[in-house]
This record gives sequence, structure tokens and C-alpha cells, in this order.
Amino acid sequence: MSDLPKSVEIHEEGPREGFQIEPGPIGTADKIKLIEALAETGLHHVQACSFVSPRIVPGWADAEAVVEGFNAKPGIHYTGLYFNGNGMDRALAFKDKLTINGSISLTASVGFTKKNLNRTPEENIAAMRRQTELHLSRGIPVNRLGIMAAFGCNYQGDISPATVISTLEDGMKIAEETGAEIEIFSLADTMGWGAPHRIEKVLGEVRNRWPDMEISLHLHDTRGLAVANAHAALKMGVRHFDSTVGGLGGCPFAGQPKAAGNICTEELVLLCEEMGIETGVDLDHLIEVGRMAEDIVGHQLPSELIHAGSLDAFRRTAKV
Repeated sequence: MSDLPKSVEIHEEGPREGFQIEPGPIGTADKIKLIEALAETGLHHVQACSFVSPRIVPGWADAEAVVEGFNAKPGIHYTGLYFNGNGMDRALAFKDKLTINGSISLTASVGFTKKNLNRTPEENIAAMRRQTELHLSRGIPVNRLGIMAAFGCNYQGDISPATVISTLEDGMKIAEETGAEIEIFSLADTMGWGAPHRIEKVLGEVRNRWPDMEISLHLHDTRGLAVANAHAALKMGVRHFDSTVGGLGGCPFAGQPKAAGNICTEELVLLCEEMGIETGVDLDHLIEVGRMAEDIVGHQLPSELIHAGSLDAFRRTAKV
């Protein structure tokens, strides 16, 4: 356990990830209410919206209205997701409110690249090169390299560590050719194929190849192993995680519309606290925000903790 980090950075993606997949319309005011509530929990990073085509992702047709509407709290990094130049221009209209950093996003699965982006891997590499050049020409740093389906894929099956390494090498080649300086790798278990032994194997191979690179994990709880996978990663010293309050969300192109979403932020925080790892998050407050999120979407969310409560809440009232 000597590799445990002293603290972790949690990137909350509940608003963006959650509201993109909800079947019913979520009001703009409710989206704003959740974003502002999350900023009061001790989280430092909140992904507030998605600047994507309203035809493809109607849940974020009101992205501009949401960003205009929420009150930004000092010290919080608010971000918006986008995939092309049009989306970037929409985000840049709010550069005084949003933190805008570019990323190179590739996929370790040929099948998912086609399903998610309607591109071949070669087309996606070319698109990422163009997008990286566009970011840099606008003075926007590109410091993140993300790999989707890094641990397995519903369309292609198991993904080998060698494929992940090869895909990262493709991304690093783009960075080298364009002058981007990558500071962190983001490995996404997009469809919930990860298991602790697979997390350890892939992270081990990546660390062998790039020993000094920071690693972030984007874990989905599709098959109930997200917390176990986070535990494995924490023991290897990983200190950056994406998560969603209440377990909101999921990938709309994964082919499993009823699957659970990301690792629940409050369950990740509980795991870290029980392991003695600092998060800076007020867990009981976060649980209340998770209950708010459940009320907003109008159905039960995957999180066990928003129904069970924190351990500290019981410790405070326990009788010896």
C-alpha cells in the first residue's frame, strides 16, 4: 500500500455526463441548480455542459443558457465538452467563465470509433491532428491525451494493453507533430469492461512505457466493478479520477441504454476517506446533492450511498 497517494483530484462530470443521456427533458434551471450545488461540496472541477449537436444529443440543446445562468464560484474549474471546431467556438464564447484546455481523444477500439464518431481510426487521428492545431492556433493549450474503451469494448471485445500503448503512441505522435505538451493520460473504461486485474495490467504497461506521466481514470460502473477498479488504481498511486454524483449518466453510444453510469462521486470519496486519502470533499453535503440529482431526474440513481448515508454520519451517533 506504499504507493497510495496522499490526496486525489476528482473531476465531477455529473451534469454533462448525466443530462446527455436522460430520456426526459431536464429543465435548464435544474441543471443550473445542480452545478451550483456541486460547487459547494469542496469539489474543484465540475464539467458543466456539452457543446454538441442538439440533434444528436438533445439533452444539451441548452448548453449556452446553462453556462450563462449559473453563478461561478471562485476557485472552481468549470469545463464544457466539445468534439469539433464549432463546439470549441461555442465554448470560447464563455472563456471568462469556463476553463478551456484542449485534449487529444482517441479510441482503442475500431468498432467504437465507428459507432461513436462515425470515423475510421485513421480518420480520427487526422481529425485530432487538425483539432490540436486549431487549439494551439487559438492559444489554447493541449495537455491531455484520452483513450476511450481502454479496458474493453461492447463492439470489439477485450482490448489488449498493447493496443492501448499503440493508441497512446498515436496520440503522442500527434502531440510531437503539432507541438502540444501532454501532461496527463486519461484512460476511460467507457463500457465497463474493467476489472482490478485488468486495471493493474494496463496501468503497469503504461507506466513501464511512460514512467513519469500522470494518469487519470474515467471509470464506468456498468458491471458493478468501478469501486473495485478505483481501489486497484489507488494502490498504484493514481490520483486523478472522473466521476458523477449519484452515478448519473453513461455513454449513449455504448449499446446498453439501461447500464449504470460512471463511478459515483460519493462512493469514490467514501473509498478514499476510508483509505486515509484526502479528497477535500464534504461527503455528507455531497450525498445531499446526490439526492437532489435523483429528484431532478425523477428516478432512482445507481448510488448506494445516497440511500445508505455515510459511515461518519453513523459514527457520530453510534453508542459505545
